[in-house]
Amino acid sequence: MQVVSGPFGKERVHYEAPVAARLRGEMKKFLDWLEKESSTDLVLKAGVAHLWFVTIHPFDDGNGRIARTIADMVLARSERSPQRFYSMSAQIQQERKSYYEILESTQKGELDVTPWLEWFLVCLGRALDRAETILAAVLSKARFWDRFAATELNERQRSMINRLLNGFEGKLTSSKWGKLEKCSQDTALRDIEDLIRKGVIAKDSAGGRSTSYSLAKIK
Repeated sequence: MQVVSGPFGKERVHYEAPVAARLRGEMKKFLDWLEKESSTDLVLKAGVAHLWFVTIHPFDDGNGRIARTIADMVLARSERSPQRFYSMSAQIQQERKSYYEILESTQKGELDVTPWLEWFLVCLGRALDRAETILAAVLSKARFWDRFAATELNERQRSMINRLLNGFEGKLTSSKWGKLEKCSQDTALRDIEDLIRKGVIAKDSAGGRSTSYSLAKIK
């Protein structure tokens, strides 16, 4: 089993897995080690487990997905909790280029896995940071909708509020409102003025032809 890239006749071999005759023995060693209690920090064990499984490469396809799942499982064990708000698997997917580079250099090198573990730990740190950002946004949206749960809104208003909560790019103007919600500018202005009266949005400091609006700050 080889991991290759490039056009036919000019393939580049990134990695060649152990021969099939070794597969059963290598997988037994891996699974025995994975389930054995040891003093090894489980976060480090997660990194080694990912590398070890994907190096054995037991399947024709899906080895990376399973390796990421194994790493997430060991990380869950390290926290002794069934609930986790970050995903190492998703973060590795976000960093595929550097992941494949460090994986290839480690598999073609000696037995020193330190550079791989350093990359794995830094990637884990970014996964945690990303989760914190996502959770902050989710909590902010939850607080907003809790504050205006009893406020009567039409579908256009709800749609635009969600756009703003999800990170609207640029400034919101009445003309943009009309284009996005497929209504006239007069209707857009009525929607906006209604939301201002209800304290949902506020007019930005710049006025005149550049009048724009933002979500009101929730105290």
